[in-house]
Amino acid sequence: MRYTYKTKDTCAVQIDFDLTDGIVSDIHFLGGCNGNLKMIAKLLENKEASYIVSSCEGNTCGRRPTSCADQLAQAVKAALARQ
Repeated sequence: MRYTYKTKDTCAVQIDFDLTDGIVSDIHFLGGCNGNLKMIAKLLENKEASYIVSSCEGNTCGRRPTSCADQLAQAVKAALARQ
């Protein structure tokens, strides 16, 4: 199923991804650091949702309490809760 998540306190404003049988794929960030976010999406393609949450949650960016990676973890957690 396709999910869209509106991020909070990051340069990227939205994350879109698919979650099927616990596997996350087709991750796309809207806004943010294009090259870095493409690499994050590439590295996490077809990974278990639980792996993405445990790997990305709590990562910060500068003085912000979150990051695009942390927001991806939050998005995946929210999607899992909706299943």
